[in-house]
Amino acid sequence: MSAAQQSEEIDALTSIWERALRRGAIGTSDDFFDMGGNTCAAIHIFSEIADKFGCDLAPATICEASTIASLAQAIAAPKSIGSLVPLNVGREDPPLFVTHGIGSSVVDLVPLARHVKTIHPIYGMEGRGNNGRDIPLDRIEEMAKSFVDSVRTIQSRGPYYLIGYSLGGLVTLEMAQLLSQSGEDIGFLGLLDSYPDRRALSIGQHVRLLGQLARRKLRYRNSAPTPSQTHAEDGGLGGAMQRVKEAQYRALRNYRPRFYDGKVTFIRAAVPSYFPKDPVPVWSPLVRDLTVETVPGDHVGLLSAQVVEVASALSRSLQVASQKA
Repeated sequence: MSAAQQSEEIDALTSIWERALRRGAIGTSDDFFDMGGNTCAAIHIFSEIADKFGCDLAPATICEASTIASLAQAIAAPKSIGSLVPLNVGREDPPLFVTHGIGSSVVDLVPLARHVKTIHPIYGMEGRGNNGRDIPLDRIEEMAKSFVDSVRTIQSRGPYYLIGYSLGGLVTLEMAQLLSQSGEDIGFLGLLDSYPDRRALSIGQHVRLLGQLARRKLRYRNSAPTPSQTHAEDGGLGGAMQRVKEAQYRALRNYRPRFYDGKVTFIRAAVPSYFPKDPVPVWSPLVRDLTVETVPGDHVGLLSAQVVEVASALSRSLQVASQKA
């Protein structure tokens, strides 16, 4: 590629980023995540890249190519992105494996991975189908089995360190079940504001939650749509993400957690939103050893506005778990 062609490509990418991030004067070394980039913006960027350059890259590519300069190199030498995406470099095994919630991707896990203080490498577990090609899974058990198979290509024996946000917490719980049943040690299992479907709650919990949701709907009925609602209406990658999201909702409705004979660290949002106010009545009958820590904000803000507080809580818990290992 000539210097003129390279300059033209950089200019095109810069324009794409400025539209996706809704800001101007972006430099080639400016970091996507430092500018508030998320899954919605990544879908916008890679949809335009597909149209402009005829290059189909998964949105998770932004995790490893988070500047315009590095993304230009990724376009020049494209590579496939698997289900495990490196989010942070560490110097000591075992790795931490983290998975995302409904309608999201590993892209939204990068700020958390950057703020967690740990010597362990961190991998994000990407939902199948978010690359726009694979058929999504619609059972938690299938998701867990698929991720366990992938994790074992990197780490063949325990202890395993697993963290899941929202729906991802249910997936990591089921992963812990599978690994434990095969004789492996779970060094850490962290659930970030993760709950089973409300149909799996007791009658009293269900009724209280419905009242809470009704009050929330009245309070926020004039709010703007969330990023997931916005990009779900797009075609291309947005359409693929919507299919994954629908499969994830089916998985949530059909999943019923089994008793887990281990320790769970649960981090809850202080402001109740879509889930019960108190995780203890929900999870204590299902977990042998449950520890709950509360952080400010609501469910949606845990990986954005409150990510520093969440990372701090995880860092403390991981340090304790590592000392006991």
